[in-house]
Amino acid sequence: MTPKDLRKADDLLNAVGPAFGKLRRTALLEVENPISSKDLNRTLVLNMVLEEGRKSEVTVGMIAELCGVDPSVASRMVSDIIKAGYLRRAASQQDGRRSVLELSPEGIEFMARYRKHQRDAYDYITADWSEHDRLEFARLMLQYVDSLEGLKERGLAKDA
Repeated sequence: MTPKDLRKADDLLNAVGPAFGKLRRTALLEVENPISSKDLNRTLVLNMVLEEGRKSEVTVGMIAELCGVDPSVASRMVSDIIKAGYLRRAASQQDGRRSVLELSPEGIEFMARYRKHQRDAYDYITADWSEHDRLEFARLMLQYVDSLEGLKERGLAKDA
């Protein structure tokens, strides 16, 4: 690899972080049938409840930890989503004194629509890509997310 190739690679890799930020902020707002920014923010918590709920009971404290926010901030976020009808509190099956979070039927329906919207957005954004590139990008994105999941086991994520 020549120094020019290394510079191009370095520039490319340095652009990844800002690109991820831009994806979250704009992509799903600017395609056909956009998701409101308020609902887009709600999906952060709803996805956490869905994903973490497969492994354990989800509490407001867990949401605070996963979001890296103060418990009072997480509580306000969760209260807003409950008020919107997408989440509900339930008694813990492990400790009846504790409340856990679960998606309401409306939340399940909303997330199904959101996932369809994500797929439609991906198809819309990558419409002029080759099928190979679309599938390869999807495969690499999933590989990247799987690697994120493995950071704790590798000892690279502090208290992840």
